[in-house]
Amino acid sequence: MIDKYAQPADLQSTLIAVTQPTEKLSAKDELREVAEKFEAIFLNEFMKQARQTKLADDIFGSSAKTTYEQMLDREYADQLSGKINLGIADALVEQLSKRVK
Repeated sequence: MIDKYAQPADLQSTLIAVTQPTEKLSAKDELREVAEKFEAIFLNEFMKQARQTKLADDIFGSSAKTTYEQMLDREYADQLSGKINLGIADALVEQLSKRVK
């Protein structure tokens, strides 16, 4: 039986990771954490779109390779979002911190 309400695996795992209970953080710390995860999701989507741009057909392509590349891109996005500052998380925190008490 197919679950028609199931979300794609990458989105579902990201949402699970975001909603996992952690130690008690202040509202601003939670906002920063979520903004950084959003930045990682943005990077993942960026890399996914870049990988879809192909100049030629891959003669050795398979669904296993595609799955591996998706997992690798997700890990790259998580690592990059922690090491480089795109400014997306900072902009989100600055804009939304006015609403957080």
